[in-house]
Amino acid sequence: MISERLKAARPSLSELLIGALLWGAQMLTSAMAALYLRNGMETAHVRDLAILYFVGGLLAWPFMLPLGRFFAHQRSLETRFAAFFVALAAGTILMTAFLFAMDYRVFYSAWHAPFGSLTWVFQFAFTGASAVYQFAVLGLRLFLPLGLLCLFGTSFALAKRMR
Repeated sequence: MISERLKAARPSLSELLIGALLWGAQMLTSAMAALYLRNGMETAHVRDLAILYFVGGLLAWPFMLPLGRFFAHQRSLETRFAAFFVALAAGTILMTAFLFAMDYRVFYSAWHAPFGSLTWVFQFAFTGASAVYQFAVLGLRLFLPLGLLCLFGTSFALAKRMR
């Protein structure tokens, strides 16, 4: 049973590569559309945000597609849709927040203690937690409204495609 699910969860290389590029492009488009709607893209960090949201989607896809397929295997259309919806939403948000936290960490590392020290561990943990919190408050809204539509459409397409 588990081996059958694992086999069904394995996507082809083209599904991984093309899907990752398309999902990254959708997240990039979502972020840029949200920035345009909110403030006409009047920010000095448009390029950095574009890269962050594209790479967040790009790197989330190869992990979340197999996970969604694993939970969707031999289920009803509604359950397959829910599996892909939850996997893609959670994975994309977590990957983008992680990348934001690592960028945040790189910026503040100049003021941190030497690598490996106990102080460094605390600074790393709290800098990361602060970055994730800041992303949750400010960054999640860049997935709306277009990212939610992309999520619905992509989840539905994946659910219909998988039998």
